[in-house]
Amino acid sequence: MWRVWLLFDPRRTLIALFTFLFGLALLIHFILLSTDRFNWLEGSHAKEAAAASQMSPMPPSSK
Repeated sequence: MWRVWLLFDPRRTLIALFTFLFGLALLIHFILLSTDRFNWLEGSHAKEAAAASQMSPMPPSSK
């Protein structure tokens, strides 16, 4: 394995790897934010507000 690092500069290789992984993480998070199901910023709150506005109050109980 040590001979592989003789072919590549370790610093440049690790920087390239971390840059790629950071870009991939950003891409995955933005894809998830664009969906209604996995949007943790405004997806579920919008559905809860719409569901709460459609609810009607219960009639008073007769004891």
